[in-house]
Amino acid sequence: MLGPVSDILYRQAYVGSYNRSLRNPNWVAEHLTAESVGNDGPDDGSDANKPERSHSTFKEDVAIPRLFRAKLKDYVRSGYDRGHLAPAADVRESQEAMDETFLLTNISPQVGKGFNRNYWFYLENFTRSLTKHFDDVHVITGPLYLPKQEADGKFYVKYEVIGDPPNTAVPTHFYKVILGVKGKEYALQAFVLPNAAINDEPLEKFTMPLDAVEHASGLVFYPDLNRLAYKPLCNVVKCEVLQHFQENVKENAKKANWW
Repeated sequence: MLGPVSDILYRQAYVGSYNRSLRNPNWVAEHLTAESVGNDGPDDGSDANKPERSHSTFKEDVAIPRLFRAKLKDYVRSGYDRGHLAPAADVRESQEAMDETFLLTNISPQVGKGFNRNYWFYLENFTRSLTKHFDDVHVITGPLYLPKQEADGKFYVKYEVIGDPPNTAVPTHFYKVILGVKGKEYALQAFVLPNAAINDEPLEKFTMPLDAVEHASGLVFYPDLNRLAYKPLCNVVKCEVLQHFQENVKENAKKANWW
């Protein structure tokens, strides 16, 4: 068959779909629990084999044919960070599982200062913190390439392509669709953030109707979920990223000194 082909990649900590044309993920799906992210109690020091981010390195994914791979050299002097869609910090299972988050099939070019190293990082931390409120947290993350109206009144989809020769597309936006489950109660929220530096903006500014994200991405999220059965996540918990990050830093310090 001619395709197009979307490679489905089954990893220890996530499942992803890779776009061979854009050299970006289409989506990456995770299932988080308090146990899986380490929010299940004090750190008693017994986890001597806990994976370390410093032991992982970014790698091209050899599961993808060479012609269609995102390449490490694409990012050299590009001005963009290699941004995780399934964060390394979500993984405590094994070093191998963490290493898999550094494969370029889980990576998109992201603005560094103000986004990947800041607001996006805080959003990832907020997502992990939801395991304190829900038994299960399901997360789907991916890139978007959204139209923008220009001076002539028309809408255009424009994005940079990095690499020499040009190889890997730079998304204009990223989405994160979060479903929290506690017993028979469901809470869901979709967020869309620009791939740009974000200052002290409230997270709720970036909420989007689920069907709008589906329209933009071409995906249907949680198709078996009754759309009338869930509450908006931000009505159940406070959608505040920076506060959650600061609180988590303090809590981790307490865990480290618990014994």
